[in-house]
Amino acid sequence: MNKVIEKFYTAFTQKDWQTMQSCYHDEVIFEDPAFGKLHGDEAKKMWRMLCEQGKDLKIEFSAIEENESDGKAHWEAWYTFSLTGKKVHNVIDAAFEFKDGLIIGHKDSFNLHKWAKQALGFKGWLLGGTNFFKKKFQEQARKSLKKYS
Repeated sequence: MNKVIEKFYTAFTQKDWQTMQSCYHDEVIFEDPAFGKLHGDEAKKMWRMLCEQGKDLKIEFSAIEENESDGKAHWEAWYTFSLTGKKVHNVIDAAFEFKDGLIIGHKDSFNLHKWAKQALGFKGWLLGGTNFFKKKFQEQARKSLKKYS
């Protein structure tokens, strides 16, 4: 059986974005509360950006379940949010779909309001649960990704 999820997260713990990208199908669709939907190279580039910019990033993963068509995992990230210098502990559940032995669909789910409280303090507590915040945050995240080369 293909162990692509384990390979992906093992690479993530080592900030090995090249190996992470090699686990993705060229037509991958990634989605999470921070970036919204990303397609293909845009999704691959996001992992490079997160690995290279996450100076104190620590990743742990568990509960991997995987078959030929889909899978899931639980992972947690600890890092300093660069815009505020605040420490964040994000708890994420991931769902995957596979094609040709690679990840074609990847959806990360986490509590954006809880994340915003940690990363932004009072403003995050106040606004982090609103659709307005989610939209603005996704716009900013995509803008950062677009600038990243």
